[in-house]
Amino acid sequence: MVAWTIAGAVVTGLALLLRWQRPAWYWLAFGAPLALVRVLVRYGSVMDACGLTVPPSRLRLTLARVTGSTVPNSRVPRILRLSVTRTGLVLRVKMRPGQDAFDYLASTDRLRHSFGLHGVAACEIRAGVVELRMTGYDVLRRVQMPARTDAGLLRLPVALREDGTVHYRDYRQVPHALNIGATQSGKSVYQRQLVAELAPQPVALVGIDCKQGVELAPLARRLSALAATPDDALAVLEALIERMEEIYQTIRREQRVSADTPDEEITADIWGLPEHLRPVPVVVLIDEVAELALSAGSKEEEKRRDRIVTALVRLVQLGRAAGIYVEVCGQRFGSELGKGITMLRAQLTGRTAHRVNDEASANMAFADISPDAVLATVQIPADRPGTAVAGDSSGGWVRIRTPHTSLRRAVNVCNAHADLTPELPELADFRPALGPVPVESLPVAEAA
Repeated sequence: MVAWTIAGAVVTGLALLLRWQRPAWYWLAFGAPLALVRVLVRYGSVMDACGLTVPPSRLRLTLARVTGSTVPNSRVPRILRLSVTRTGLVLRVKMRPGQDAFDYLASTDRLRHSFGLHGVAACEIRAGVVELRMTGYDVLRRVQMPARTDAGLLRLPVALREDGTVHYRDYRQVPHALNIGATQSGKSVYQRQLVAELAPQPVALVGIDCKQGVELAPLARRLSALAATPDDALAVLEALIERMEEIYQTIRREQRVSADTPDEEITADIWGLPEHLRPVPVVVLIDEVAELALSAGSKEEEKRRDRIVTALVRLVQLGRAAGIYVEVCGQRFGSELGKGITMLRAQLTGRTAHRVNDEASANMAFADISPDAVLATVQIPADRPGTAVAGDSSGGWVRIRTPHTSLRRAVNVCNAHADLTPELPELADFRPALGPVPVESLPVAEAA
């Protein structure tokens, strides 16, 4: 009896230790089997209580009336697949006739309580099939990115979603994006994660940091150009516009559309050009957009501000086909920044909002996309830096959290890949002058 007591205490202690230090292991070892049993046993009653069943068909009712048998029960959605993942369960169900995916979306909170899980998210896979992704624990409390991701050229794993999947920043799909957040909200950590993931790729990075370069200057060995003042920022943006126009001329020369030209050789962007003619893609990182859009009131500064905003609008409107992508960061991004800002915001498809101090700041990012995203943004707690709401112009949004990337790690990654920094002739005057690359080991990313 004593041996069994000791064994039970050891197992309980091990389970508690795993739950604190390795929640994924605890889930797979202890949580997942119990959750599977709960879902299978309660499935029918939970679906009925949540209003996700349909009445029996007229044929079944008629047969019951003719034969004098018991009236058949309501029909529950049929389970197509139930699988265990690293962070929860995936339940795929076949909807009954007359049901809609929004019925399941509206019932996610009730399903979460009924099945005793941390979170439930619903999405439509195809007509008649809905997938319920259920998380067994709070995956955003301590972010641990999976070892294997579906990363690629300009497709970067930057955060973890609340359903346990990886959130990607795909520049070829969403070329330009806006990232807002209050001080100490994790906005700069998100930017560091972007730079750390872009550094090993064959792309050019251009930094515009009008806070005298304090955020981006440490990463300068991987930057093809760095502007630390509004005057330099204007010169860099206008040089990028010249580069964009030259690339368009190259694309136009190579099109040569004729009746015998194969379809796959007809292109209107750099990705259809032959590899030896394809220019290197450029990602422009703007750290604080308000420093570019504000002016002290003098005529010279007002003219410079208008030229900067005009250049930015032209880049986000026309730069995608030339392989120029813009990432705009700021604490606020509204009409109070002056003329042209709302036009610029309309071209920024991707939206990421970290913790904000007022609802108006959240409206700047999501008011034209989804009111629910605005509500989710203002509810981000201050003790979880890096947590954000990510969405796009389609109206979809999701909670994410970026793993903590220290400035030292980002610097080490940039130094290790400094040899990949391309020379851009248009921006040669703004290439940071640096000494030899120090030899340092790359630390592992710290968990948030």
